[in-house]
Amino acid sequence: MSDNAASAISLLSYETLVHAVAGAVGSMTAMSVFFPLDTARIRLQVDENRKSKSTVILLAEIAKEEGLLSLYRGWFPVISSLCCSNFVYFYTFNTLKQVMVGNQGRSRPGKDLLMGFISGAVNVLLTTPMWVVNTRLKLQGAKFRNEDLQQTHYRGIFDAFSQIIASEGVGTLWNGTLPSLMLVFNPAVVFMFYEAMKRRAGRGGRKITSAEIFLIGAVAKAIATTATYPLQTIQAILRFGQHKAEGKGGLLGSLRNIVYLLMDRIKRHGVLGLYKGLEAKLLQTVLTAALMFVVYEKITAATFKVMGINKKLKH
Repeated sequence: MSDNAASAISLLSYETLVHAVAGAVGSMTAMSVFFPLDTARIRLQVDENRKSKSTVILLAEIAKEEGLLSLYRGWFPVISSLCCSNFVYFYTFNTLKQVMVGNQGRSRPGKDLLMGFISGAVNVLLTTPMWVVNTRLKLQGAKFRNEDLQQTHYRGIFDAFSQIIASEGVGTLWNGTLPSLMLVFNPAVVFMFYEAMKRRAGRGGRKITSAEIFLIGAVAKAIATTATYPLQTIQAILRFGQHKAEGKGGLLGSLRNIVYLLMDRIKRHGVLGLYKGLEAKLLQTVLTAALMFVVYEKITAATFKVMGINKKLKH
């Protein structure tokens, strides 16, 4: 292997690591800012008897009943999961981009979508156990309107892992994996639209402003979230682990559970019941994604500048 090839591989690995760290930091920063909106979203998805009010009214209600800090309940496990999840996603996506596109070529929406799907699948398989645990911790201590939902008693992340494995089995940590794999469509579509709009905005070497990055990220996430929200609701219910669907294990059983929960939700609350909490989810996820992309672009640009690498927005 020549010195040039070795240095290229070394540089490629370092650049990919920069993208991964920037993506993780950006997502942690954005989620911390808009975390109460995620609290509202998951309450509406899991607690069927809670009325779907405006996000502001719901947050005020939760704060009044459970205290102001309850809006940030489960922050640490969520942030930990998000950090790992986005690190894996951005690392995989940018590694694939280097392999499939290279530094000289230009990507296309089809390739962006494929890279997004692969990155999402890798991310789901590696990080689902963390998301199962943080869903449980986030809802611990919540005052449910649905009396069928039972309170959990975990002392932290590691105790939650230990209790779930001991009482429900290791496989429970991958609850919701199938809808999660289906939902790789969400980040895949986000990155496809984000990369396409960013290329269009940066034509002719034009520098893209932070406001434009924010808007591009918001539009891309809004499209993907609205399209996949019903599956996100089922994903949250499965992760919480207190659904009462019957079915065999394995792939077929998982598919039956998803269909059962979708039909049961429609039967109880109509088609609009599948979109309960969408307002809070759109506010949270769109604003979070938009801010995350701004922080991500700023960190990568600043890091590459310090490294002396000229990275144009031509992805």
